[in-house]
Amino acid sequence: MRLLPAFKFYMTPINRRRWLNFKANKRGYWSLWLFLGLFTLSLFAEFIANDRPLLVTFKGEVYAPVFVAYPETEFGGFFQTEADFRDPFVQDLIKEADGTIIWPVIRYDYRTINLNLTASAPSPPSRENWLGTDDQARDVMARMIYGFRISVLFGLVLTIASSVIGVAAGAVQGYFGGWTDLLFQRFIEIWTSMPTLYLLIIIAAVIEPSFWILLGILLAFNWVSLVGVVRAEFLRGRNFEYVKAARALGLADTTIMFRHLLPNAMVATLTFMPFILNSSITTLTSLDFLGYGLPPGSPSLGELLSQGKSNLQAPWLGFAGFFSIAIMLSLLVFIGEAVRDAFDPRKVLQ
Repeated sequence: MRLLPAFKFYMTPINRRRWLNFKANKRGYWSLWLFLGLFTLSLFAEFIANDRPLLVTFKGEVYAPVFVAYPETEFGGFFQTEADFRDPFVQDLIKEADGTIIWPVIRYDYRTINLNLTASAPSPPSRENWLGTDDQARDVMARMIYGFRISVLFGLVLTIASSVIGVAAGAVQGYFGGWTDLLFQRFIEIWTSMPTLYLLIIIAAVIEPSFWILLGILLAFNWVSLVGVVRAEFLRGRNFEYVKAARALGLADTTIMFRHLLPNAMVATLTFMPFILNSSITTLTSLDFLGYGLPPGSPSLGELLSQGKSNLQAPWLGFAGFFSIAIMLSLLVFIGEAVRDAFDPRKVLQ
């Protein structure tokens, strides 16, 4: 409890004002905590939704199948292959030795097929499958949790990488100006005039998609989103008196750019980052919906929406995909609005 006052003590007055402005936006403030809570839970998806037990006790030994794959022979079975703890035969072997099995809350991961459905897939929500199953008899709740995690991680990596490249490019343009700025601007105009979505579909159709390949393709087009903002800040700040004084003292250009001018440009950059994250997640969802995103079988919110479109007789698929994406993007928009208020110099607490 005493860490918070100490934290406030070390904050500069301007950062304290920004934090108070952020907290004043109640919708954005609580959206941040809710989003962080959901994201933190998704990081431990293997402990929430998994077809492997968390712990197994057998003949006085403790096993952690969630971390290690054990052969069936370890529990008295016949096969050297990995034990299927959902198999009643394996469960009986463990119970006969007075062992115990501790399962996660959801006994399915995103790949697990429920072979004991009482209705044809896609099956409606039940006590076993809280949000039903998709058309391949996979648990929708498990796929939604894993899909949420991979969507946010993909968006975060893409946002950070594109921001680093965009800030560096905008800084070079704005600081040096002249022919450097002119040629760079013409290149960006040509680059951004290309139909990005069509190019993504063509490339994804030629190259087998994966997490990192998709990230590289999207990064090639997303880095330009911050160039204009950073360029304008550097163009404005390079003629300030303190910058001219730094040049007269013989400081290197890189030192002036990243120590004296970059902090001013980072205000606008941080304001835009939640919206860039929102756009990155939306792009991945769109590609997955069209079938040009992550490899088949990957947990994907876009693929869940696509299944909802293809199986209108199973409305729970569309509802699950829609509400998961709508809630996630809405929280990010509210957080972005609060960040914008925090860095707005005209915003003064009453």
